[in-house]
Amino acid sequence: MPFDRTNTGTLRRNERKEKETHPDFTGDMNINGTEFWLSGWIKTAGENSKNPGQKFFSLAVKPKEQQRPKTLAEQKPEEFIDDEIPF
Repeated sequence: MPFDRTNTGTLRRNERKEKETHPDFTGDMNINGTEFWLSGWIKTAGENSKNPGQKFFSLAVKPKEQQRPKTLAEQKPEEFIDDEIPF
């Protein structure tokens, strides 16, 4: 019998982070049978917060129906072809 992933998820360090704005952690999760992408950033609370300097996770969730953008390493060579060039 397969493992029931309902209402569970995983989050792991993003080994392909190319820019500072990319998430520090990525993963996926299942909520009530619907699959989602999960992204997480490590942030530090500002001076005006209740706990200045404290580190915390900032999270974003996106339905898996929405394609995750490809990194340059994941793109196929034919995706770089420009048919508008006359030669």
